[in-house]
Amino acid sequence: MSTDYETLLVEEREDRVVVTLHRPEARNAISGRMIAELHEVCGLLEADPKLLLLTGHGRVFAGGADIAELLRRGRDEALQGINSRLFERVRRLPMPTLAAVDGWALGGGAELAYACDLRIAGPDAVFGNPEPGLGILAAAGACWRLPELVGESIAKQVLLAGRNLDAAAALAAGLVIDVVSAKKLLEEAHALLDRMGRSSATALRLTKLVVDAPGAHPVADDLAQAVLFEGQDKKDRMTRFLEKRSRA
Repeated sequence: MSTDYETLLVEEREDRVVVTLHRPEARNAISGRMIAELHEVCGLLEADPKLLLLTGHGRVFAGGADIAELLRRGRDEALQGINSRLFERVRRLPMPTLAAVDGWALGGGAELAYACDLRIAGPDAVFGNPEPGLGILAAAGACWRLPELVGESIAKQVLLAGRNLDAAAALAAGLVIDVVSAKKLLEEAHALLDRMGRSSATALRLTKLVVDAPGAHPVADDLAQAVLFEGQDKKDRMTRFLEKRSRA
């Protein structure tokens, strides 16, 4: 467990990194310091690709961005894309990312969860983007990422009408992969990562690259598959599969 962070709890394992947003005095609100520390984590995962599990401390994922900091920001800070640049970096991490969400995931907290490849929820999870009520918009990816995840109609209900998606609604909309009890949330999140971890790491990385590539990409499919077809991992896995089937 690393102790070099002020706003995060970071646990590095052999095949994954577990990051807990940890600002209990502010419902894990995303501050400038947290942004900087999450950039540090991204740097580690870019240099040494591993699965990422992202969660929040104390039955809250993140209650939004730090409003006191937002109040002080002006045009120049907005143009820097302080939150959006981080969330896009999270989105582009080499290996799959999973957000385990229970309690509030609002504003920037929701947008951070949207940036992950997958989300799993506890029964009290609530996703929402109340930014227009504060005189701003959800400018760290929600306006274009949420429609991709749940469709335009539901996204506009959240972004324009101020609708919050509870766990059941998030599951129905396809925003989360499952809703599990709060006591089992991290256990089920790790089980999901375990399942992905049994796959070829190179195949996962290339699949993510192809899925995230814009537009139709048959050439990208072919190139990625060509790399995998030449790998020893593919040969070993297929040989084991055929040997297992022959013994059945």
